[in-house]
Amino acid sequence: MKRKLDKRQHAVNHTKPRRTPEGEAFAKMAFAVLRLSGYLTAAGDALTKPLGQSSARWQVLAAAAADGMSVAQIARVLGMSRQGVQRVADLLVEDGLAEYLANPQHKRAKLLQLLPTGAEILAEIRVRQAAWVNEIGTRFTAADLEAAAKVLAEATEMLAEREALREAYAL
Repeated sequence: MKRKLDKRQHAVNHTKPRRTPEGEAFAKMAFAVLRLSGYLTAAGDALTKPLGQSSARWQVLAAAAADGMSVAQIARVLGMSRQGVQRVADLLVEDGLAEYLANPQHKRAKLLQLLPTGAEILAEIRVRQAAWVNEIGTRFTAADLEAAAKVLAEATEMLAEREALREAYAL
């Protein structure tokens, strides 16, 4: 019995991995972003629910507003799975908010485009979102928020590049 216990104790007794100050700060930031993501999703759901939408549908509607994007392209921009975006896009098409168009660049990857009803809903969501972000934004300076956005954009780009390399070389 003691031997089994000794083998399991290594998980408890091992030394904490050493992080650089920058690594520790990045870990704290990543955890904060994960927490923030949950709150942003909940707030987005609350903003869009009266219009029969959700945060996921809002994201895809907004991406479809930029003409000429396929589901796969939207998924890459949003950092979501292609399958997840496909499911939402299909629902938007089914509900008459968007449509698929032929893609001159690819026979099978159709482009997602908003229909007028989808554009109207997106416009109303943006009005609601503007009021919300204006209220939240008063707690910070524009310079602080812009600096935070810059760091997050750089981290996102770095991780996206690493992911692309991992996929390319099956790492």
